[in-house]
Amino acid sequence: MSPRPDPDRAAWASAAVRRFAAATNLLVAARRFRIVGGDTRDVAALDTLLTRLGARAAEDHEPVDQLWCLGSVEESGAAIGREADRPRGATLVVVDAGRYLPAVDEDAFGPVTAVRPGVLGVPMRSDDVFLVSTGREPEDDPAADARLRWARRSMPVSRAVAAELSDGGMLRGTRIGVAMVLEPKTAVLSLLLRDAGAEVVVYAHADETDDAVADALRRAGLTVHASSAATLPEQKALALAMLDTRPHILLDDGSHLIRLAHQERPDLLPTMLGAAEETTSGLRPLRTMAARGELGIPVVAVNDARTKTFFDNRYGTGQSTVFATLDLVDRLLPATHRVRSGGSAVVAGFGHVGEGVALVLAALGFRVTVAETDPVRALQALFAGYAVAGLVDAVRDADLVMSATGVADTIDLSVLRACADGAVLAVAGGVDQEVAVAAALADGAERTAEASRVDRLTWPDGHHVVLLDDGGCINTTAAEGNPVEIMDLSFAAQLGAVRMLLEHGDELDRAVVPIDPAVDEATARVALAAFGSRPAPPGLPAAQPADREPDVRTHRFGDPA
Repeated sequence: MSPRPDPDRAAWASAAVRRFAAATNLLVAARRFRIVGGDTRDVAALDTLLTRLGARAAEDHEPVDQLWCLGSVEESGAAIGREADRPRGATLVVVDAGRYLPAVDEDAFGPVTAVRPGVLGVPMRSDDVFLVSTGREPEDDPAADARLRWARRSMPVSRAVAAELSDGGMLRGTRIGVAMVLEPKTAVLSLLLRDAGAEVVVYAHADETDDAVADALRRAGLTVHASSAATLPEQKALALAMLDTRPHILLDDGSHLIRLAHQERPDLLPTMLGAAEETTSGLRPLRTMAARGELGIPVVAVNDARTKTFFDNRYGTGQSTVFATLDLVDRLLPATHRVRSGGSAVVAGFGHVGEGVALVLAALGFRVTVAETDPVRALQALFAGYAVAGLVDAVRDADLVMSATGVADTIDLSVLRACADGAVLAVAGGVDQEVAVAAALADGAERTAEASRVDRLTWPDGHHVVLLDDGGCINTTAAEGNPVEIMDLSFAAQLGAVRMLLEHGDELDRAVVPIDPAVDEATARVALAAFGSRPAPPGLPAAQPADREPDVRTHRFGDPA
């Protein structure tokens, strides 16, 4: 393993990568990068971080996805000229990561255009070359239409699956309800479904609604039941209004609309082909309902698709939740919290989300302890190189505590009281009261605002912790959600689930049903090509004819008599 960079350079590299991600909403893992110029120790710090996050330094003969410029504008200009010569559609993001002075002369490329806040296009060079500066905060401009166009160009897998649905005419006459975090990627999914022939209606919870994106969808002709200012009763009315359009298929996140339909619109269920659910926390209650015989429609478990869980939960949620957490912490005065570069962090839960959160925290230089009640998962964490401890013991000296269970009261009152003073708490994924805020307030804690989306909980004895975003799902309520390429995979699986319901909805059990493995395989093949790899051909046909039983006799000791 490469030596650990000094804390100052590690903090600079962390801030640079997080600003790149905030500006672009793009993924770090699986991308090829090259670093140009700069102090050798700065280069080493950035190279180490990108590699630990899952990116790969490109070989000399390979094109790159991300060109990180640290040195002089002359060095950067020459490198950009070389890398910009690429096939149409192959995106190059040039990152000006100059530590003290700009490393890219934006004026050298002719007129530039604002592609989305924080990202500039270089039309005179190529339609596929973009500039990002990590030394400048992205503009505070909703720019919804631009953000939708940016998301769409980075969602080739979903586009390909939607095109198949469109070519087959399968969606004509189908009404689809989309109940997900309303941000640019979800908007693109909704528009792809509309363009493929479906009538699409959209709902989103208030804290998961980007009003500018909602307005962009309305301008495009979609019916949107969402407002960031809606009260709880108003949100319920909006959700019921969406259900009253009588969708044939529901695409849900958290299964709230699926459960609401069962509770308040049971007459809708016989007219539905089914639903698809994309979260672990959303599937849990649906499986309980199915076990009780209370589930009235088939629900495709999109969350369990390998191309969703292995990537969205681990790489997407890991990157976006940790980055969003640290971006919020960076806005606070250092004296108000404990989080420092090279400090300690606790991850509660070591499922796929916990794995991703721990991976990113460790890549950023934190000493990670995992608290996991499942002994097998705890053993996995130990083998992955993390310390393992009970949650109450683990948090006593932790600077940062992140819950990754999707289970209410994970950070219960006993854990809150055990936390070190000034510890920062955040939730990755999440359900209501995953941090037991209500119990803390009932116990006498006083909540005071430290900054936007940051509160301090202080008990009468002076003990205090810093809570981010009221314990909400930090990457969707305080940031732009998972990276575009990750949601491209997840939404391709959602589109595969739509196809399953269109073709077989009447035949499926009223239960939580697994997604067709063919959806995973087809999604992965398109994604491999999109990430610049040539997928292997499908496995060769078995030598044994399919209609003949295999020879079960052992030949290890010679041919049987």
